[in-house]
Amino acid sequence: MYAVIKTGGKQYKVAEGESIFVEKLDVQAGEEVVFDQVILVANGDDVKVGTPLVEGAKVVASVDKQGKEKKVVTFKYKPKKHSHSKYGHRQPYTKVTVKSIEA
Repeated sequence: MYAVIKTGGKQYKVAEGESIFVEKLDVQAGEEVVFDQVILVANGDDVKVGTPLVEGAKVVASVDKQGKEKKVVTFKYKPKKHSHSKYGHRQPYTKVTVKSIEA
């Protein structure tokens, strides 16, 4: 059984027991989070597609940890002008483990 959920402006395909990294959520590690924006639920040949969401469906997950991705470095320069700039960015994320999919 799997589902497609929407969170943080992105869509994720999830299955029970699977761990995924999503955009940062405002919850502490160890707490549960419920994703109620479920776009699709599939159980074998039984597939429910929402228009746009599947009514009554939800995905329950537990938060494992909060963290930051590896640093992405951006370097811009203009040749022969002694002009350059270096930027770094670390995107925050939340790691969640899916406990159950209810349709």
